[in-house]
Amino acid sequence: MSRKLRVLFAASEAYPLIKTGGLADVAGFLPLALQDLGVEVIVALPGYARVLEQLKARVIAYVSTFRGYALIRESRLPNSKVRLWLVDHPLFSERHGNPYLNDEGEEWPDNPIRFGLFNQALARVLAHRTAIGHKFDLVHCNDWQTGLLPVYMHQEQLVTPTIFTIHNLAYQGIYPASYHAELALPPSSWSHDGVEFHHMLSFIKGGLVYADRITTVSPSYAEEIKHDEFGYGLSGLLLYRSDDLIGIINGIDTKTWNPATDPLIAATYDAEHLDRKVENKLALQRQLGLPEDPDVMLLGNVGRMVEQKGIDLILDALPALVRQPVQIVIEGSGEARFETRLAEAMSQWPDRVGGVIGYDETLAHLIEAGADAFLMPSRFEPCGLNQMYSQAYGTLPIVYPTGGLRDTVVDATEQTIADGTATGFWMDSLSRSALERAVTEALARYREPSVWRQLQTTAMGQDFSWKHSAKEYLRLYRGLSRMAGTAGGR
Repeated sequence: MSRKLRVLFAASEAYPLIKTGGLADVAGFLPLALQDLGVEVIVALPGYARVLEQLKARVIAYVSTFRGYALIRESRLPNSKVRLWLVDHPLFSERHGNPYLNDEGEEWPDNPIRFGLFNQALARVLAHRTAIGHKFDLVHCNDWQTGLLPVYMHQEQLVTPTIFTIHNLAYQGIYPASYHAELALPPSSWSHDGVEFHHMLSFIKGGLVYADRITTVSPSYAEEIKHDEFGYGLSGLLLYRSDDLIGIINGIDTKTWNPATDPLIAATYDAEHLDRKVENKLALQRQLGLPEDPDVMLLGNVGRMVEQKGIDLILDALPALVRQPVQIVIEGSGEARFETRLAEAMSQWPDRVGGVIGYDETLAHLIEAGADAFLMPSRFEPCGLNQMYSQAYGTLPIVYPTGGLRDTVVDATEQTIADGTATGFWMDSLSRSALERAVTEALARYREPSVWRQLQTTAMGQDFSWKHSAKEYLRLYRGLSRMAGTAGGR
C-alpha cells in the first residue's frame, strides 16, 4: 500500500474560523475532501485573535522571523480530523476584526509585514529550523497572502514542489520596493523575473514566478487571465507559464446548500418534489412585501453591489423588466450609489421590486429556494458560487458567460434543450439590453412548464460537490510529487 501524500495547505482564511470571501470556502472544504481521498493535509493559517479564541491550540514549536519569534500552534479544523497549524505572532493575535482591513475599511498598513512573516515562518518550518520534523510531499499556496512562501522556500533551498492558486487576480498584494529588504527576501528575487513589478514588490508575482504549478478556480478563468483584459498586468507572465497553468472548478458545500434538507427555507424539496418549491416563493414574496403570486416569474440576486457583479446592469434594466410579468428580489450591500438606486426602485415599483440592503444568511437561502431564476451578470467571475447554489435549488441562472459561469452553466439553446444538457441562460453580450433579452428568453421558457421542469431537473442533477475538485487536485499533486528533488518553477 502506497504512503499517503502529505500536503501543507497555506491560506489566509478558512471556513468556519474566519471568512471574507470564497478563499475561505476553498481552505475550509477542499482539505476535507482531499483527506477523504487519502491525502494527509495540514492547513496553515495566521493565528488571528478571532481564530485563537475559537480553538484550543497547543504550542508545538517556536520559529524565528525577521520580526522576532512566532509560535506554531496546532489544532484541528472544526468538526473534522484535518490538522491545523497557526502562526501565532502579536501582529495577528493582538489584533481583532477583519484580517485585512481596519474599522474604516482601509488596509492595515503593516499587511506586507504581517503576511511576509507568515510566509517566512512556514518556510522555516518546512526547512526544519524548528522542532517540527514533518516532511511534506507538496506545499499548496493560495492567493497573494501566501505568494512569498515559494520565494522563501527557494531561499531555504527547499525542493518540495509548490502549487500556487489564484482565487482572484484583481488582488495582488503590491507594496513599495522598500519592503523587499524589510521582509528579508533574497536579493536575487528583486528583478523583473522575480517579485519586482513596475518598481514595486508584488506578493502574487512571487507565487506566479516561483511555484512549480499555478492553478486557478475555473478553466475559462485560466484562459482569460492570459489576456490583457483580465490579466491585471500579469498576462504576459501567465502566458509564458501557460504550460504550468490549469483551471480547476471550486466545489460547494452540498450539505449546507441542499434544498432537501435546508433548515433555513420555508419548505424542503428535491427534483422529485419540485411542486413544493412554490411554497418558498410565496414565503419570499410575503417576507419582502410583494404580492403573493405563484405564477409570476421571480428573479433573484444575492451579491456584492459592485460593478464586477453587474448590479448596475440589473438596476439599469429594471424599467424594462418591470413591464414584464416578473418580480425582482435583490439582497446585498456595497457601493452607496447602488444601494440608493435599489431603495429608489423598491419605492417606485413596490409590487415588482423587493430587496434588503445588507446580508442575511437565512434570506439568501430563501431567495435561492424561492426564486425561479437567478440574475448573475458578472463582468468577470473567477469561479462563482451562487450559480451553483442556484442550480442545486432548481433556480435557473441567467449569466454573462465569463470564467466559472461559462464552465458551470449550460445555455438553454434549442440543441441543449433537445439533448437534455441545458441548465440556465447566457447573455449574448455584457449590456443592459443583453440582460433584458436573456430574461425575455427565460420568461418564454418559463411559460412552457414541461421545458422549465426539464431545465430545473437537469440543473438539480449537476454534481458540484468538492469531491470532483479534490480528485483533480489529487491528480495534480501526484504528478508534482514525482518532481521532488527537482528545481523550482523558475
